[in-house]
Amino acid sequence: MATQRKIVHVDMDAFYASVEQRDDPHLRGKPVVVAWKGNRSVVCAASYEARKFGVRSAMPAITAERLCPEAIFVPPDFVRYKDASRGAREIFHRHTDLIEPLSLDEAYLDVTENKTGLPTATRVAKTIREQIREELNLTASAGVAPNKFLAKIASDWRKPDGLFVIQPHEIQGFLLPLPVGRIPGVGRVTESRMKAVGIATVRDLYRMELSDLEGHFGSYGTRLYQLARGIDHNPVVANRVSKSISAEDTFQLDIPLAETEQQIRRLAEKVWRASRDNARGAKTVVLKLKTKQFNSLTRSVTPSVPPSTCDELTTIALALRERIELGPQQLFRLVGVGLSNFQLDAESPLFEDESAAASAEPSI
Repeated sequence: MATQRKIVHVDMDAFYASVEQRDDPHLRGKPVVVAWKGNRSVVCAASYEARKFGVRSAMPAITAERLCPEAIFVPPDFVRYKDASRGAREIFHRHTDLIEPLSLDEAYLDVTENKTGLPTATRVAKTIREQIREELNLTASAGVAPNKFLAKIASDWRKPDGLFVIQPHEIQGFLLPLPVGRIPGVGRVTESRMKAVGIATVRDLYRMELSDLEGHFGSYGTRLYQLARGIDHNPVVANRVSKSISAEDTFQLDIPLAETEQQIRRLAEKVWRASRDNARGAKTVVLKLKTKQFNSLTRSVTPSVPPSTCDELTTIALALRERIELGPQQLFRLVGVGLSNFQLDAESPLFEDESAAASAEPSI
């Protein structure tokens, strides 16, 4: 059997909102929504106090205001968020150099061999969380598992401020009862498609033949077949170059910003279809514009929860227009929409075969 990996997924709790609450004592314990307030703005993050009212990242800010009238809206300050993210990254590097950031607030760490000599990945995760609390005055949740797929699920299991470990011999018992919606990358649309063919839980996936899954979901069916068995060959890739999917349109006649909505909606639909076909989840939404004078502008946002539907992507892309401040007289000749910072990458061997994966029982 190949060497058993020990993977930690660290996810900062309500990161942007937590930074705001940390830096402003008056916000602590209150429903904080990180967003520009406006009809077309979207929520970048929500504190756990706001989430109790149903406020979620990527929803329109006007919806968040309706759900939680007492919410305190705070405009995003990415300079401070990046600074806090760098602090967490420095802590990660004390333990391993195999770090794969997914966004400002989460990362995978391969601690199969850690730099501090701690005996288990569980101890490493516990120490990292303690250091984040003591040095950054923030909390983080962590998942520990033999691969990235399971570590990602585990980090969300006891949020906020939690630690959950999936030992190799516990994989099937843990996975099979889960609803398929708990699989990272399975959004509401894919989940609906699965339910239409009788798949509601991971156990349902497990029982299906590979050929049937490929017939229903194409190449993604192979991935689902492996995930239902707890198999994920993707290594932690440090210093990964971000990939992107984008589409753009040059207008026949230059138009003002206010008239770009129809094109943005169409381009968002095109990008969403392309990203789903590749079965990859993206964290960052990008809006590109080119003025009549051929000056290019880009605006981007990385919400704490990536868009899970085309409508959410469209809402975010349209909201990014609010950050273009060139005046109503400015005309534009091109608009583009993009997704980047993808979560899934190429595979490399982890286990020699599936039977080895099922029988391995070392402690992590």
